Amino acid sequence: GMCFSSQSSFLGRFRHFVDIIDPRTLFISETRLKECVALLDHFKHGTLPPGTTDQQLWEAQKVKQAIIHPDTGQKIFMPFRMSGTDTFYYCVLLSVLQWLNQSHNACVNYANRNATKPTPTSRFIQGYLGAVTSAVSIAVGLNVLIEKSRTFNPATRLIIQRFVPFPAVASANICNVALMRHNELSEGIDVLDSNGNVVGSSRIAAKHALMETAFTRVVLPLPIFVLPPIIMAFLEKRPLLQAHRWLMLPVHSLVCLAVFGLSLPLAISLFPQMSEIQASHLEPEIAMATDCKVLTYNKGL
Repeated sequence: GMCFSSQSSFLGRFRHFVDIIDPRTLFISETRLKECVALLDHFKHGTLPPGTTDQQLWEAQKVKQAIIHPDTGQKIFMPFRMSGTDTFYYCVLLSVLQWLNQSHNACVNYANRNATKPTPTSRFIQGYLGAVTSAVSIAVGLNVLIEKSRTFNPATRLIIQRFVPFPAVASANICNVALMRHNELSEGIDVLDSNGNVVGSSRIAAKHALMETAFTRVVLPLPIFVLPPIIMAFLEKRPLLQAHRWLMLPVHSLVCLAVFGLSLPLAISLFPQMSEIQASHLEPEIAMATDCKVLTYNKGL
């Protein structure tokens, strides 16, 4: 017969709980769970199918212990399983970091908006809540995907871990800009003639301003995702870092800071703050109200 991990010794208990908190058990299907329970029943009644290995029994026991409550025999609700605790704390920590990051982004977007029309505070609060909620949801969703990627083959896993974070951060940033400044889309923004006089209020110019700003928010994280891994791969081979491994983290932090310092002006400089637009591309009433062929508007930063 086979004896499962004995909990009478510390090491036995340790091994048992390492199995129970394995986050991979969060993604076990109903079918797989039933197979495991059936296999353990066969073991109990001495009717194991020929060729069943100890390894299969260990796996089945691990799955059952992680998901089924020992007293009730019922499934434990996924977020409250022990195997969910690590992942849950990680998601909470990540959500808090994203919330802080996107709150800062929201304030930056609001402070640097086109302010030619007053924005009611209620609109700002709606936008802020929407921006932060969407960003945190995207971040947590992404991390669940990365957790799940453990079950994929190594090549797919690498692609997910390397490339998915960028579109996730970029889309969170776009949501943030759109929601913090959506008032401009409905109210329009002022367009000016060559003498700096307001010709009118244009929604078309507002759409251009938002698209240009959103594009800068896509470019902004790009160097941060691409450059540090390349720079670190080069620096890790240097004798200094080979000899002093503890320097890795501070050097990596400095590299990230330097790259961010570079990417911010790079992204903001893509478009002039006072952007130009052909009068003929704007609303007919604005085009007819001026002789100027080209009008300008503040796109915000």
